[in-house]
Amino acid sequence: MPRVAIIGGSGLEELLEEIHETNVETPYGQVSLRIGTYGGEEIAFLSRHGPSHAVPPHRVNYRANIWGLWKLGVERIIGTSAVGSLNLSMKPGDFVVLDQLIDFTKSRRYTFYDGEDSPHDMKAVTHVDFTEPYCPEIRKAIIDSAKELRLPYHPQGTYACTEGPRFETRAEIRALKILGADVVGMTQCPEAALARELGMCYASVAVVTNYAAGISGRKLTHTEVIELMKEKGRELRALLMRSVTNIPKIRRCECGKALEGATAETEKETEKGHDEE
Repeated sequence: MPRVAIIGGSGLEELLEEIHETNVETPYGQVSLRIGTYGGEEIAFLSRHGPSHAVPPHRVNYRANIWGLWKLGVERIIGTSAVGSLNLSMKPGDFVVLDQLIDFTKSRRYTFYDGEDSPHDMKAVTHVDFTEPYCPEIRKAIIDSAKELRLPYHPQGTYACTEGPRFETRAEIRALKILGADVVGMTQCPEAALARELGMCYASVAVVTNYAAGISGRKLTHTEVIELMKEKGRELRALLMRSVTNIPKIRRCECGKALEGATAETEKETEKGHDEE
């Protein structure tokens, strides 16, 4: 089974061999995946918005997507996303290896630990540490790969996730910039947090497609986003594949320990121990 998955747009299949499709049943619905090989490594590919980009960001079934990869046995995920830049040094065409995240979404289903509505043994109140939302081992693999390929990249960047599908107002972008955001997009939440809840490693490389609202002085269009993503497609595919080969085979990060000390049962056991003392 694949240990690595890529979440993003279409086109990556061009570099994979022996591709086959599979459907995975989850408590949240069915997930369609493509699995292929690259350099002897089996890789799962998931199209976040569907094969024809028909699902808007606020309607993506993030829980089904992440659960499906987890059920398949995936341990590492590399996400990709198109972003608008609030940071003038992060120019259209640049890659940003995200290291922090601010969530401004409103109506999404954010957790697997949803009380009585949760599946299996996930009904306990659970608070997962999310201090560092992106896996340091995968981030290093992406940075090393960008260096090796001599691509224009930034080793750090804070992503502000908005609800969409509309673009942001000029005032919203000013506020996000004051709060420390470098780029803005619509898909990192709750995707990154859900992966952490299942103990999966997750990192993301963002592609700057335009400057955010009010910075460039021009009207924002989805057309320019699509066009620049097409222009950067070859470089992005090369970066992702090189990153897969650079990811360590053995996990030594803390992502897999995310649930240690996170549940209400753990808190009760701690209180019980204190009472006994």
